[in-house]
Amino acid sequence: MFFRNVLLFGELTVKSKPELIKLSSSRLGCGRLQLRNSFHNTRRGVRQPRLEPNPLENFNYASIPLNARGLLKPLIFTLGVSTGSLLGCVIWEYENLRAHAASLLRKPGTWLNAQQKKISKSEPNPISKWWNSLRPSEKVFYPILAANLLVFSAWRVKSLQPFMVKYFCSNPSGSAICLPMVLSTFSHYSALHLAANMYVLYSFMPAAVAFLGKEQFVAMYLSGGVISSFASFLYKVALNQPGMSLGASGAIMSVLSFVCMQYPDTRLSIIFLPMYTFAAGTAIKAIMGVDFAGVLFGWKFFDHAAHLGGALFGIAWCYWGGHVWGNRDKFLQYYHYLRKDSSR
Repeated sequence: MFFRNVLLFGELTVKSKPELIKLSSSRLGCGRLQLRNSFHNTRRGVRQPRLEPNPLENFNYASIPLNARGLLKPLIFTLGVSTGSLLGCVIWEYENLRAHAASLLRKPGTWLNAQQKKISKSEPNPISKWWNSLRPSEKVFYPILAANLLVFSAWRVKSLQPFMVKYFCSNPSGSAICLPMVLSTFSHYSALHLAANMYVLYSFMPAAVAFLGKEQFVAMYLSGGVISSFASFLYKVALNQPGMSLGASGAIMSVLSFVCMQYPDTRLSIIFLPMYTFAAGTAIKAIMGVDFAGVLFGWKFFDHAAHLGGALFGIAWCYWGGHVWGNRDKFLQYYHYLRKDSSR
């Protein structure tokens, strides 16, 4: 299967004091920001290797106290982004449908006109040819990957560090609150974190896009990202534990839970243990159970609240979308029937 090997990594999370967030680490580990002091040889006379400077080293970022009133603005922003994504999905699907209908009406009247149209049609360039050869899921995945790579590269520019921390880290106590809830979904600092998230997204996207279509998938992905950020806000404000989070894990969890609930009998396996397989429905329950335990016991390795928020949204989209857009397959069959009939 296209999502046989699965390995899910969590969002990066930093916990700190309310009055000041100081990012100081020699290396950024996968799954969280953590302090890893490099081992130095203590013998005298041994020349130590020069380490690459960390762009986040000794960077100070002031924060504001947390309170429940501060959640009103993120809540309105979350509802606005989710509603806007759904409206954009409806408009996008309508425009695609109208374009398909217009293409049917432009059918050549005679065989001669059809031959002249084929001759006058220019040969596509290599980029267009490559793009047209992609699957629908890949046409959605590569733009998302490009956005993540662009943000990942921006993290390496030292002069952009204040801007990146302010707008690409989700933080309920930061000076910018709403916009980072979406931008942090495309933000990764660790290369391993980025690779793991993109691998999982690429593995599960074909099933999600095949069922939803690229329009509904984009709406679910964006909504899942902002809703998972808001779930993280709720958890941090409730426990008065400010911290910054970044990563696409919340949005990916919505895709993962949607696919696992839609195809619960599909067999999955872990990338390092391909000999052991398990049902997708069992896998999502286990993952959500671990995240629930993380929220309950206050584990700090992942942003478990964001994971749970994304997973619950994916499950809700699975049942809600099944009722609202349950006739999509019938519509597509009817469309292909009309297209086949018009080509006779």
